[in-house]
Amino acid sequence: MSVLTMTVILGFVAVVATLVWGVVSMAHGGSYDREHSEELMFTRVGIQALAFALIVFALIFSFI
Repeated sequence: MSVLTMTVILGFVAVVATLVWGVVSMAHGGSYDREHSEELMFTRVGIQALAFALIVFALIFSFI
């Protein structure tokens, strides 16, 4: 497995972990959810953007 493949897989795992963390926080509710829901959403979106960029990077370099 190449370094790019591993990086893309780690990005995917990070996105899923952040998504699950946010959903569990939302399901539990309470003060933690009120304080951190927006932060968790922005973190997930940022990690998704990074993972998408890594996938594009991997695709570009796979054709070179």
